[in-house]
Amino acid sequence: MTLLLRNEDVSEALTYRDAMVATEAILLELANGEAINRPRTQTYMPVESRAHPGFRYRFKSQEGGGAGAGVWALRITSDMAGFSYTAGVKRRRILPVASGERWCGLVMLFDLERLEPLAIMPDGVIQKMRVAAMSAVGAKYLAPSHPRVLGLFGSGWQAGAHLEALCALWPFERVKVYSPNAEHCQAFCRQMSEKLARSVEAMPSAHATVEGSDCVQAATAAWEPVFDGHWIEKGMYVASIGGSDGSNKRREIDDETIRRADLYVVHAKDVARQDQSPDIWEAATKGLIAWEAIHEVQELVAGRIEGRTRADQVTLYNNNTGSGIQFAACGAAVLQRARALGLGRELPTEWFLESVSP
Repeated sequence: MTLLLRNEDVSEALTYRDAMVATEAILLELANGEAINRPRTQTYMPVESRAHPGFRYRFKSQEGGGAGAGVWALRITSDMAGFSYTAGVKRRRILPVASGERWCGLVMLFDLERLEPLAIMPDGVIQKMRVAAMSAVGAKYLAPSHPRVLGLFGSGWQAGAHLEALCALWPFERVKVYSPNAEHCQAFCRQMSEKLARSVEAMPSAHATVEGSDCVQAATAAWEPVFDGHWIEKGMYVASIGGSDGSNKRREIDDETIRRADLYVVHAKDVARQDQSPDIWEAATKGLIAWEAIHEVQELVAGRIEGRTRADQVTLYNNNTGSGIQFAACGAAVLQRARALGLGRELPTEWFLESVSP
């Protein structure tokens, strides 16, 4: 039977710790040639939407699988994509224009031995958690050994996920949050304080968020750097999720942050080259850092490069793209737990099979 899951089922079945463990395991497989990933592609219609000026239809897909997970994952989204401004800051927006003012995104898991589909689920909750899990894996290897203060940029969907994932790693003594929308930021801090049973503080400025932090995590939809790299202090760990694509040059970290980094690790260099990412590929072409000096996170997990080696190092991690292996790792964990809990609806697998050769 093929299991059909809802976002609520995924949320019940997957914890941040499980997502981190699964992600780290499949990254090790990737480093050892036991997993494979196809770089994400994003295809935009060449004309704007008639109903939504300034926005265009976008189809995004990514896929990958690992021997340990035992599945191949395909993630697809059918989007109406564009941008808007919040307090003068340019931000990516995906409009909910499907029926009922909703979005459309799916993850499908296939059995590596039997070929058939094992599960179908929405991509929303698993997307949120897999990004945060990948960021947490990078933080595990690159952050100071006992970080006390977290400075978080963002007060949305991904910011909340990153806060939960990072707090699952360390009991921060202080959590500071900045977002250009002060009202939204304060509401976010109240909500996360209650959810995590700890104080989460809204900060008045970007500078105050960076200053004195051991870990600085950007988790926004911004298109331009969210803080000034001149504020980075010795010993800090800095992280970003602001990946761009070929037509939209998003970034959360500026050139000065890259200049100050003693160690720069990214998720995927091939995607950075393909998309000509301003904070990875263009940084190398401008001479801010040698391309060979930029490393990938699976090298870190496999022990082929060292992580933080000195207390005064500035370490930088750019979670620059999504990958299919993340959905394979987290999806397999969801599937196992969902079956154990009796979640979802079973569909006859024969509905998805055929008696002729494709």
